Amino acid sequence: MTEKKTVAVIGPAGMFAALAAAKNGHMVILLEKNEKLGKKLFITGKGRCNITNAGDMDTLFANVASNRKFLYSAFYACDNMRVIDFFESHGVKTKIERGNRVFPASDHSSDVIAALKRALKEAGVDVRLMARAEGLIVKEGRCRGVRLLDNKTLEADAVILATGGVSYPATGSTGDGYRFAAGCGHRVTEPVPSLVPLTAKEPYVAAMQGLSLKNVRVTIRHQKKILFEEFGEMLFTHFGVSGPLCLSASSAVGGRLKERALPMEIDLKPALTVDKLDARLLRDFEENRNKCFKNILHGLLPLKMQPVFVELSGIPADKKVNEITKEERGRLLKLLKAFPLTLTGLRDFHEAIITKGGVCVKEVNPSTMESKLVSGLYFAGEALDVDALTGGYNLQIAWSTGYLAGSSIEPNQ
Repeated sequence: MTEKKTVAVIGPAGMFAALAAAKNGHMVILLEKNEKLGKKLFITGKGRCNITNAGDMDTLFANVASNRKFLYSAFYACDNMRVIDFFESHGVKTKIERGNRVFPASDHSSDVIAALKRALKEAGVDVRLMARAEGLIVKEGRCRGVRLLDNKTLEADAVILATGGVSYPATGSTGDGYRFAAGCGHRVTEPVPSLVPLTAKEPYVAAMQGLSLKNVRVTIRHQKKILFEEFGEMLFTHFGVSGPLCLSASSAVGGRLKERALPMEIDLKPALTVDKLDARLLRDFEENRNKCFKNILHGLLPLKMQPVFVELSGIPADKKVNEITKEERGRLLKLLKAFPLTLTGLRDFHEAIITKGGVCVKEVNPSTMESKLVSGLYFAGEALDVDALTGGYNLQIAWSTGYLAGSSIEPNQ
Protein backbone atom coordinates (compact mmCIF):
# COMPACT_ATOMS: atom_id res chain seq x y z
CA MET A 1 0.00 0.00 0.00
CA THR A 2 1.34 3.42 -0.96
CA GLU A 3 1.16 6.35 1.41
CA LYS A 4 0.88 9.99 0.42
CA LYS A 5 3.65 12.35 1.43
CA THR A 6 3.25 15.94 2.51
CA VAL A 7 5.26 18.09 0.14
CA ALA A 8 5.97 21.75 0.89
CA VAL A 9 6.89 23.97 -2.05
CA ILE A 10 8.38 27.42 -1.53
CA GLY A 11 8.29 30.05 -4.27
CA PRO A 12 7.07 31.02 -7.77
CA ALA A 13 8.87 28.46 -9.97
CA GLY A 14 7.31 25.96 -7.60
CA MET A 15 3.92 26.11 -9.31
CA PHE A 16 4.97 23.49 -11.85
CA ALA A 17 6.72 21.54 -9.09
CA ALA A 18 3.54 21.58 -7.00
CA LEU A 19 1.46 20.35 -9.94
CA ALA A 20 3.89 17.50 -10.66
CA ALA A 21 4.00 16.44 -6.99
CA ALA A 22 0.19 16.54 -6.76
CA LYS A 23 -0.06 14.42 -9.91
CA ASN A 24 2.12 11.88 -8.10
CA GLY A 25 -0.58 11.63 -5.45
CA HIS A 26 0.99 13.74 -2.71
CA MET A 27 -0.58 16.31 -0.40
CA VAL A 28 1.03 19.52 -1.62
CA ILE A 29 1.25 22.86 0.17
CA LEU A 30 2.48 25.79 -1.92
CA LEU A 31 3.88 28.62 0.23
CA GLU A 32 3.77 32.03 -1.44
CA LYS A 33 5.23 35.01 0.43
CA ASN A 34 3.30 37.55 -1.66
CA GLU A 35 -0.39 38.42 -1.55
CA LYS A 36 -0.92 36.66 -4.89
CA LEU A 37 0.72 34.09 -7.12
CA GLY A 38 2.93 34.93 -10.08
CA LYS A 39 4.05 38.50 -9.37
CA LYS A 40 7.30 37.98 -11.27
CA LEU A 41 5.57 36.07 -14.07
CA PHE A 42 3.24 39.04 -14.45
CA ILE A 43 6.05 41.39 -15.52
CA THR A 44 8.08 38.96 -17.66
CA GLY A 45 8.30 39.71 -21.35
CA LYS A 46 7.19 43.30 -20.65
CA GLY A 47 3.91 41.96 -19.31
CA ARG A 48 3.38 39.50 -22.17
CA CYS A 49 5.16 36.48 -20.61
CA ASN A 50 7.51 34.70 -23.01
CA ILE A 51 6.39 31.22 -21.87
CA THR A 52 9.10 29.22 -23.61
CA ASN A 53 10.97 28.87 -26.90
CA ALA A 54 9.72 26.61 -29.68
CA GLY A 55 13.20 25.76 -31.00
CA ASP A 56 14.51 22.20 -31.13
CA MET A 57 16.33 20.58 -28.23
CA ASP A 58 19.75 21.54 -29.58
CA THR A 59 18.63 25.17 -29.63
CA LEU A 60 17.40 24.96 -26.03
CA PHE A 61 20.74 23.62 -24.82
CA ALA A 62 22.76 26.07 -26.96
CA ASN A 63 21.04 29.02 -25.25
CA VAL A 64 21.78 27.86 -21.72
CA ALA A 65 24.64 30.00 -20.41
CA SER A 66 25.57 28.14 -17.21
CA ASN A 67 25.73 24.38 -16.50
CA ARG A 68 23.74 23.20 -19.51
CA LYS A 69 24.68 19.52 -19.02
CA PHE A 70 23.02 19.60 -15.62
CA LEU A 71 19.67 20.29 -17.36
CA TYR A 72 19.73 17.24 -19.64
CA SER A 73 17.28 15.14 -17.59
CA ALA A 74 15.07 18.12 -16.75
CA PHE A 75 14.65 19.27 -20.37
CA TYR A 76 13.82 15.76 -21.54
CA ALA A 77 11.42 15.16 -18.62
CA CYS A 78 9.45 18.29 -19.52
CA ASP A 79 10.39 19.82 -22.85
CA ASN A 80 9.09 22.98 -24.50
CA MET A 81 6.35 21.17 -26.45
CA ARG A 82 5.03 19.74 -23.20
CA VAL A 83 4.93 23.24 -21.71
CA ILE A 84 3.05 24.61 -24.71
CA ASP A 85 0.59 21.69 -24.55
CA PHE A 86 0.04 22.33 -20.84
CA PHE A 87 -0.95 25.95 -21.34
CA GLU A 88 -3.02 25.21 -24.46
CA SER A 89 -4.92 22.50 -22.56
CA HIS A 90 -5.58 24.98 -19.74
CA GLY A 91 -7.13 27.59 -22.00
CA VAL A 92 -4.12 29.67 -23.07
CA LYS A 93 -3.83 29.90 -26.83
CA THR A 94 -0.22 30.51 -27.82
CA LYS A 95 1.61 32.08 -30.74
CA ILE A 96 5.19 31.90 -31.96
CA GLU A 97 7.07 35.11 -32.76
CA ARG A 98 10.51 36.06 -34.02
CA GLY A 99 13.26 33.81 -32.70
CA ASN A 100 10.72 31.06 -31.88
CA ARG A 101 9.57 32.96 -28.79
CA VAL A 102 6.27 31.60 -27.49
CA PHE A 103 3.70 34.03 -26.05
CA PRO A 104 0.04 33.81 -25.06
CA ALA A 105 -1.99 34.86 -28.10
CA SER A 106 -3.66 37.49 -25.92
CA ASP A 107 -0.29 39.09 -25.06
CA HIS A 108 -1.40 39.05 -21.41
CA SER A 109 0.77 37.39 -18.77
CA SER A 110 -2.29 37.38 -16.52
CA ASP A 111 -3.73 34.58 -18.70
CA VAL A 112 -0.69 32.41 -17.97
CA ILE A 113 -1.03 33.00 -14.22
CA ALA A 114 -4.80 32.32 -14.35
CA ALA A 115 -4.14 28.97 -16.10
CA LEU A 116 -1.65 27.96 -13.43
CA LYS A 117 -4.10 28.92 -10.67
CA ARG A 118 -6.83 26.82 -12.29
CA ALA A 119 -4.48 23.87 -12.63
CA LEU A 120 -3.38 24.14 -8.99
CA LYS A 121 -6.99 24.24 -7.83
CA GLU A 122 -7.94 21.24 -9.97
CA ALA A 123 -4.93 19.31 -8.61
CA GLY A 124 -5.97 20.02 -5.03
CA VAL A 125 -2.84 21.97 -4.13
CA ASP A 126 -3.19 23.91 -0.87
CA VAL A 127 -2.04 27.41 -1.85
CA ARG A 128 -1.13 29.58 1.14
CA LEU A 129 -0.60 33.26 0.36
CA MET A 130 1.36 35.65 2.57
CA ALA A 131 3.16 32.59 3.94
CA ARG A 132 6.76 33.60 4.42
CA ALA A 133 9.31 30.85 4.95
CA GLU A 134 12.11 31.71 7.37
CA GLY A 135 14.21 28.55 7.06
CA LEU A 136 14.23 24.79 6.72
CA ILE A 137 13.84 22.13 9.38
CA VAL A 138 16.67 19.62 8.94
CA LYS A 139 17.15 16.65 11.29
CA GLU A 140 19.73 13.89 10.92
CA GLY A 141 20.51 14.81 7.33
CA ARG A 142 16.89 14.95 6.19
CA CYS A 143 14.63 17.93 5.47
CA ARG A 144 11.60 17.63 7.71
CA GLY A 145 9.73 20.83 6.96
CA VAL A 146 9.74 24.61 6.90
CA ARG A 147 10.10 27.23 9.60
CA LEU A 148 7.61 30.08 9.15
CA LEU A 149 7.15 33.50 10.71
CA ASP A 150 6.20 33.77 14.38
CA ASN A 151 7.98 30.53 15.28
CA LYS A 152 5.40 28.48 13.41
CA THR A 153 6.48 25.32 11.62
CA LEU A 154 5.17 23.22 8.75
CA GLU A 155 6.15 19.57 8.91
CA ALA A 156 6.70 17.89 5.56
CA ASP A 157 8.17 14.71 4.11
CA ALA A 158 9.84 16.68 1.31
CA VAL A 159 10.51 20.34 0.53
CA ILE A 160 11.00 21.89 -2.92
CA LEU A 161 12.95 25.13 -2.82
CA ALA A 162 11.91 27.28 -5.80
CA THR A 163 12.41 30.72 -4.34
CA GLY A 164 13.88 32.41 -7.41
CA GLY A 165 16.99 34.59 -7.35
CA VAL A 166 17.44 38.21 -6.36
CA SER A 167 16.39 40.00 -9.57
CA TYR A 168 13.33 42.27 -9.37
CA PRO A 169 13.34 42.13 -5.54
CA ALA A 170 10.01 44.01 -5.43
CA THR A 171 8.34 40.79 -6.67
CA GLY A 172 9.62 38.86 -3.66
CA SER A 173 12.87 37.51 -5.12
CA THR A 174 15.14 38.44 -2.23
CA GLY A 175 17.59 35.55 -2.17
CA ASP A 176 15.84 33.56 0.57
CA GLY A 177 16.58 30.26 -1.12
CA TYR A 178 20.31 30.93 -1.20
CA ARG A 179 20.26 31.60 2.53
CA PHE A 180 18.23 28.45 3.24
CA ALA A 181 20.52 26.30 1.08
CA ALA A 182 23.68 27.72 2.64
CA GLY A 183 22.23 26.98 6.07
CA CYS A 184 22.04 23.31 5.04
CA GLY A 185 25.67 23.26 4.00
CA HIS A 186 25.23 23.92 0.27
CA ARG A 187 27.70 26.06 -1.61
CA VAL A 188 26.12 29.03 -3.34
CA THR A 189 27.80 30.60 -6.36
CA GLU A 190 27.79 34.37 -5.82
CA PRO A 191 24.66 35.82 -7.45
CA VAL A 192 25.17 38.59 -10.02
CA PRO A 193 22.63 40.44 -12.19
CA SER A 194 22.17 38.91 -15.65
CA LEU A 195 20.16 39.78 -18.73
CA VAL A 196 20.66 43.31 -17.51
CA PRO A 197 21.58 46.62 -19.21
CA LEU A 198 25.24 47.58 -19.40
CA THR A 199 26.90 50.83 -18.38
CA ALA A 200 29.30 52.64 -20.71
CA LYS A 201 32.02 55.25 -20.14
CA GLU A 202 31.65 57.52 -23.17
CA PRO A 203 29.72 60.79 -22.64
CA TYR A 204 28.30 60.66 -26.18
CA VAL A 205 26.16 57.67 -25.21
CA ALA A 206 23.70 59.90 -23.33
CA ALA A 207 23.32 62.06 -26.45
CA MET A 208 21.84 59.01 -28.21
CA GLN A 209 19.46 58.07 -25.37
CA GLY A 210 16.34 56.35 -26.70
CA LEU A 211 17.90 55.43 -30.05
CA SER A 212 17.12 51.85 -31.07
CA LEU A 213 19.35 50.11 -33.62
CA LYS A 214 18.16 47.10 -35.60
CA ASN A 215 20.18 44.61 -37.65
CA VAL A 216 23.54 45.50 -36.13
CA ARG A 217 26.37 43.28 -34.94
CA VAL A 218 27.87 43.73 -31.49
CA THR A 219 31.34 42.41 -30.62
CA ILE A 220 32.90 42.48 -27.14
CA ARG A 221 36.55 41.52 -26.69
CA HIS A 222 39.14 41.10 -24.01
CA GLN A 223 42.50 41.70 -25.65
CA LYS A 224 42.28 39.53 -28.80
CA LYS A 225 39.68 37.09 -27.51
CA ILE A 226 36.08 37.56 -28.62
CA LEU A 227 33.84 37.18 -25.55
CA PHE A 228 30.54 37.92 -27.31
CA GLU A 229 29.47 38.47 -30.89
CA GLU A 230 25.84 38.54 -32.01
CA PHE A 231 23.51 40.13 -34.59
CA GLY A 232 20.24 41.81 -33.59
CA GLU A 233 18.74 44.84 -31.86
CA MET A 234 20.06 47.20 -29.18
CA LEU A 235 19.13 50.43 -27.45
CA PHE A 236 21.10 53.43 -26.17
CA THR A 237 20.20 54.73 -22.70
CA HIS A 238 21.33 57.62 -20.54
CA PHE A 239 23.80 55.30 -18.76
CA GLY A 240 24.88 52.90 -21.52
CA VAL A 241 23.22 50.24 -23.67
CA SER A 242 20.30 47.84 -23.41
CA GLY A 243 17.99 45.88 -25.71
CA PRO A 244 18.08 42.17 -26.62
CA LEU A 245 21.70 42.12 -27.86
CA CYS A 246 23.10 43.84 -24.81
CA LEU A 247 21.00 41.85 -22.33
CA SER A 248 22.38 38.64 -23.85
CA ALA A 249 25.88 40.13 -23.79
CA SER A 250 25.54 40.72 -20.04
CA SER A 251 25.19 36.98 -19.53
CA ALA A 252 28.43 36.34 -21.40
CA VAL A 253 30.60 39.15 -20.01
CA GLY A 254 29.06 40.08 -16.65
CA GLY A 255 31.70 38.25 -14.66
CA ARG A 256 34.53 39.91 -16.57
CA LEU A 257 33.06 43.38 -16.07
CA LYS A 258 33.48 42.96 -12.33
CA GLU A 259 37.23 42.87 -12.96
CA ARG A 260 37.80 45.33 -15.80
CA ALA A 261 36.21 47.55 -18.44
CA LEU A 262 35.72 45.90 -21.84
CA PRO A 263 35.72 47.40 -25.35
CA MET A 264 32.56 46.94 -27.41
CA GLU A 265 32.19 47.56 -31.13
CA ILE A 266 28.97 48.01 -33.10
CA ASP A 267 28.97 47.11 -36.79
CA LEU A 268 26.24 49.39 -38.13
CA LYS A 269 26.42 47.89 -41.63
CA PRO A 270 27.03 44.16 -41.06
CA ALA A 271 25.59 43.20 -44.46
CA LEU A 272 28.41 45.06 -46.24
CA THR A 273 32.10 44.21 -46.28
CA VAL A 274 34.58 47.02 -45.69
CA ASP A 275 35.32 47.20 -49.44
CA LYS A 276 31.64 47.30 -50.42
CA LEU A 277 30.87 49.93 -47.82
CA ASP A 278 33.84 52.01 -48.99
CA ALA A 279 32.55 51.77 -52.56
CA ARG A 280 29.14 52.97 -51.36
CA LEU A 281 30.73 55.90 -49.54
CA LEU A 282 32.63 56.87 -52.71
CA ARG A 283 29.38 56.82 -54.72
CA ASP A 284 27.59 58.91 -52.08
CA PHE A 285 30.47 61.36 -51.98
CA GLU A 286 30.48 61.68 -55.76
CA GLU A 287 26.72 62.25 -55.94
CA ASN A 288 26.84 64.85 -53.15
CA ARG A 289 30.25 66.34 -53.80
CA ASN A 290 29.18 69.95 -53.27
CA LYS A 291 27.25 69.35 -50.05
CA CYS A 292 28.55 69.77 -46.52
CA PHE A 293 29.64 66.58 -44.72
CA LYS A 294 26.93 66.92 -42.05
CA ASN A 295 24.23 66.98 -44.74
CA ILE A 296 25.05 63.63 -46.33
CA LEU A 297 24.86 61.50 -43.19
CA HIS A 298 21.07 61.07 -43.19
CA GLY A 299 21.36 58.27 -45.74
CA LEU A 300 23.84 56.41 -43.54
CA LEU A 301 22.79 57.02 -39.96
CA PRO A 302 19.85 57.71 -37.64
CA LEU A 303 19.46 61.40 -36.75
CA LYS A 304 20.71 61.04 -33.14
CA MET A 305 23.95 59.41 -34.29
CA GLN A 306 24.90 62.02 -36.85
CA PRO A 307 26.39 64.67 -34.50
CA VAL A 308 28.30 61.93 -32.68
CA PHE A 309 29.80 60.70 -35.97
CA VAL A 310 30.80 64.22 -36.94
CA GLU A 311 32.59 64.59 -33.60
CA LEU A 312 34.31 61.19 -33.62
CA SER A 313 35.32 61.28 -37.27
CA GLY A 314 37.18 64.55 -36.81
CA ILE A 315 35.73 65.75 -40.12
CA PRO A 316 34.46 69.36 -39.82
CA ALA A 317 30.66 69.42 -40.14
CA ASP A 318 30.71 72.13 -42.84
CA LYS A 319 33.54 70.64 -44.89
CA LYS A 320 32.57 70.07 -48.50
CA VAL A 321 32.32 66.41 -49.42
CA ASN A 322 34.68 66.85 -52.36
CA GLU A 323 37.35 68.05 -49.93
CA ILE A 324 37.20 65.02 -47.63
CA THR A 325 40.50 63.16 -47.73
CA LYS A 326 41.00 59.43 -48.10
CA GLU A 327 42.23 59.31 -44.50
CA GLU A 328 39.07 61.06 -43.26
CA ARG A 329 36.88 58.70 -45.29
CA GLY A 330 38.78 55.82 -43.71
CA ARG A 331 37.94 57.11 -40.22
CA LEU A 332 34.25 57.34 -41.16
CA LEU A 333 34.39 53.81 -42.58
CA LYS A 334 35.91 52.47 -39.38
CA LEU A 335 33.22 54.15 -37.27
CA LEU A 336 30.49 52.57 -39.39
CA LYS A 337 32.00 49.08 -39.08
CA ALA A 338 33.30 49.33 -35.51
CA PHE A 339 31.56 52.09 -33.56
CA PRO A 340 33.40 52.11 -30.20
CA LEU A 341 32.08 51.96 -26.64
CA THR A 342 33.72 51.05 -23.35
CA LEU A 343 31.60 48.87 -21.09
CA THR A 344 32.20 49.59 -17.42
CA GLY A 345 29.70 47.43 -15.55
CA LEU A 346 26.21 46.06 -15.05
CA ARG A 347 23.07 47.75 -13.79
CA ASP A 348 21.77 46.32 -10.53
CA PHE A 349 19.31 43.56 -9.61
CA HIS A 350 16.35 45.95 -9.83
CA GLU A 351 16.80 45.96 -13.62
CA ALA A 352 18.02 42.37 -14.10
CA ILE A 353 15.67 39.88 -15.73
CA ILE A 354 17.39 36.97 -13.99
CA THR A 355 20.10 36.12 -11.48
CA LYS A 356 23.31 34.38 -12.53
CA GLY A 357 24.63 32.13 -9.77
CA GLY A 358 22.88 30.12 -7.08
CA VAL A 359 22.99 26.69 -5.47
CA CYS A 360 25.99 24.73 -6.77
CA VAL A 361 24.68 22.08 -9.18
CA LYS A 362 27.44 19.63 -8.24
CA GLU A 363 25.59 19.18 -4.95
CA VAL A 364 22.24 18.45 -6.63
CA ASN A 365 21.22 15.21 -8.37
CA PRO A 366 20.45 16.20 -11.98
CA SER A 367 18.13 13.20 -12.45
CA THR A 368 15.81 14.22 -9.59
CA MET A 369 16.76 17.76 -8.47
CA GLU A 370 17.25 16.37 -4.95
CA SER A 371 20.04 17.66 -2.76
CA LYS A 372 23.01 15.32 -2.44
CA LEU A 373 23.62 16.70 1.04
CA VAL A 374 20.14 16.73 2.58
CA SER A 375 17.63 14.04 1.59
CA GLY A 376 14.08 15.20 1.00
CA LEU A 377 15.25 18.66 -0.15
CA TYR A 378 14.75 19.52 -3.83
CA PHE A 379 15.61 22.59 -5.89
CA ALA A 380 13.97 24.18 -8.93
CA GLY A 381 14.30 27.25 -11.12
CA GLU A 382 16.43 30.29 -10.46
CA ALA A 383 17.53 29.08 -7.04
CA LEU A 384 19.94 26.81 -8.94
CA ASP A 385 23.15 27.97 -10.60
CA VAL A 386 21.65 27.70 -14.08
CA ASP A 387 20.70 30.52 -16.43
CA ALA A 388 20.10 31.15 -20.11
CA LEU A 389 19.86 33.90 -22.72
CA THR A 390 16.69 35.83 -23.54
CA GLY A 391 13.98 34.18 -25.61
CA GLY A 392 11.91 32.08 -23.21
CA TYR A 393 14.77 29.80 -22.18
CA ASN A 394 14.88 30.82 -18.52
CA LEU A 395 11.19 30.10 -18.00
CA GLN A 396 11.69 26.75 -19.72
CA ILE A 397 14.40 25.99 -17.14
CA ALA A 398 11.91 26.86 -14.38
CA TRP A 399 9.15 24.64 -15.80
CA SER A 400 11.50 21.72 -16.51
CA THR A 401 13.36 21.69 -13.18
CA GLY A 402 10.12 22.25 -11.28
CA TYR A 403 8.40 19.38 -13.04
CA LEU A 404 11.35 17.04 -12.49
CA ALA A 405 11.62 17.93 -8.79
CA GLY A 406 7.90 17.41 -8.17
CA SER A 407 7.62 14.20 -10.13
CA SER A 408 10.75 12.71 -8.48
CA ILE A 409 9.16 12.53 -5.03
CA GLU A 410 7.98 8.95 -4.78
CA PRO A 411 5.10 7.85 -2.51
CA ASN A 412 5.98 5.79 0.55
CA GLN A 413 5.52 2.08 -0.02
